[in-house]
Amino acid sequence: MAATERTVRRLRTTCCVVGGGPAGLMAGVLLARQGVDVVVLEKHADFLRDFRGDTLHPSTLELMAELGWLDDVLALPHTRVERATVSLGGEAVVVGRFDRLPVRCPFIAFLPQWDFLDLLAEKGLALPGFRLLRSTAADGLLVADGRCTGVTAHDDDGAPVQVRADLVLAADGRDSVLRAAAGLVPRSSPSRMDVLWFRVPRAEGQEQPLFNAGDGAVVALPRTGYWQAALIVRAGEHEALRAAGLEAFRDRVRTLAPGLAEGIETVRDWEQVKLLRVRVDRLRRWWRPGLLFLGDAAHAMSPAGGVGINLAIQDAVAAANLLGPRLLRGRVRGRDLARVQRRRAWPARATQLFQLLLARRLVPARPGGRSRPPVPLGLVRALPFLPHLTGRAIGIGLRPEHVRPA
Repeated sequence: MAATERTVRRLRTTCCVVGGGPAGLMAGVLLARQGVDVVVLEKHADFLRDFRGDTLHPSTLELMAELGWLDDVLALPHTRVERATVSLGGEAVVVGRFDRLPVRCPFIAFLPQWDFLDLLAEKGLALPGFRLLRSTAADGLLVADGRCTGVTAHDDDGAPVQVRADLVLAADGRDSVLRAAAGLVPRSSPSRMDVLWFRVPRAEGQEQPLFNAGDGAVVALPRTGYWQAALIVRAGEHEALRAAGLEAFRDRVRTLAPGLAEGIETVRDWEQVKLLRVRVDRLRRWWRPGLLFLGDAAHAMSPAGGVGINLAIQDAVAAANLLGPRLLRGRVRGRDLARVQRRRAWPARATQLFQLLLARRLVPARPGGRSRPPVPLGLVRALPFLPHLTGRAIGIGLRPEHVRPA
């Protein structure tokens, strides 16, 4: 039945955040912490989905410490990595060290993203100005006189919702609905790799190089009770690999990562292997009057280095720092939104360039070619300080943000 005016649920807020991922929830919580009235729209009923980018870098853990939430985060089930190790031809070399970074948590934490998002939602719901609408998917923009004044949405039953707001923060991911509604088209950079994600059992304390190179590459991330592993292949090669059969897939994993040889036997169906088509893109302009894009909606990242979540959170912190006071005093201007983009665009772009260069090393140019480690091993041997620089670049990143006092 067509919706009538009387069936539309109407809400009014100061800031409407679209997307309950790391960028959206972090931005919403930080703004509400400053006293801004916030509504966050999350299209799913919960956060229990098969995330694979579950890395919290030292820069993000430092933000949690600044907020006084570090103990809560570290109480969640997680594993820690203090050094990034590469195996090439059976030789293991440390190419990145996080253990000497000048932060409270000099390690990368791997923990289920749904646990982290649940924690952020819990912190937000404890604040009087924070509302989280689950099972509510944004599907369009409200615009008046060339300015975004809110969003249209619908719940799981298709009932329409309208949220009018002084500012809309679009953090609805790389397939952003609002980006298309605003007429913004991202500029894409060609990526030569795809990723096949899978899980294999991991014994308590079992060690395995983070990166294994050969004819392709395998990345193995230590998780509680299992390895979150990824076979990196040339873009489009997964179709030929799938046609060759599951045993050919398992053989390649065994060859590249002998430490996973026993566990890969548990992968008995292609349903256990998830394809991620790697995409790297960015908006030339992140904003329209009354509307600002954050995280993957503004700059989709490759999974290389596991930096996507952490960059998205940095975007959210910068947006809350710069826009929170403006929202409390009155309407946000276009130049305020442009200021957020100026601050965050170049770290995102520089990181994407690094990821594209890394992909060229990880993926052989032709079948039968060999991957190369992310950092030339000859340089690592000649320059012992290089792993510390690599660890800083990955663990802290460019222009790390800090939470301003509420």
